[in-house]
Amino acid sequence: MSDLRELLRGLDVFAGDLPGFDLGTLPPDPRELFVDWLLAAVRAGVREPHAMTLSTTGEDGAPAARVLILKDVSPDGWHFAADAGGRKGRELAAQPAAALTFYWSPLARQVRIRGRVEPGSAAVSAEDFLARSPAARAEALLGRQSTPLPEPAVLDAAVREAAARVEADPGLVAPGWTGYTLHAETVEFWQGDRDRRHTRVVYTHTGEGWERGLLWP
Repeated sequence: MSDLRELLRGLDVFAGDLPGFDLGTLPPDPRELFVDWLLAAVRAGVREPHAMTLSTTGEDGAPAARVLILKDVSPDGWHFAADAGGRKGRELAAQPAAALTFYWSPLARQVRIRGRVEPGSAAVSAEDFLARSPAARAEALLGRQSTPLPEPAVLDAAVREAAARVEADPGLVAPGWTGYTLHAETVEFWQGDRDRRHTRVVYTHTGEGWERGLLWP
């Protein structure tokens, strides 16, 4: 374990040329700045820049987190999708609040978003489901995420069956598939610095709009 500690301590962080963070051009709405940072990550060639960590409160009261894909950002908030009958969906039904975390390592940029989560309509959810690839739709039709799997062969057979259903009925929608919107209450932007002079800006939603301020690194 001491060797691992030394290995981890020796790994480089915040390497390369990092972007600046111009505090003089902060927009009034954090969604505008988020989209700017997301597109910068796309232009920089960051792999899967739309991947994010969704953190919820587990049914046992403990935190639970997993990585999934951002679907959109709109005036309503940040959009993602999941099976309402799966662990994520059950947790959001019991406690409709969550946090999203984005980290674009090559740019040393992190965004943290917290707020309440609202499920979308059946029509919106179906539209999202049908926009998925056939393989992704077949996987979602299984409806067994996070349940025990006896052996890989059982999964293979179930996927083949689901793929056949998708091919036979291209309009088929998984009954529990749900599009969700996170309505942000706070959005924090963090720009890393090699000398540890990190810059942190937090937006807080009020009844009249957004307030913003700086935080200590």
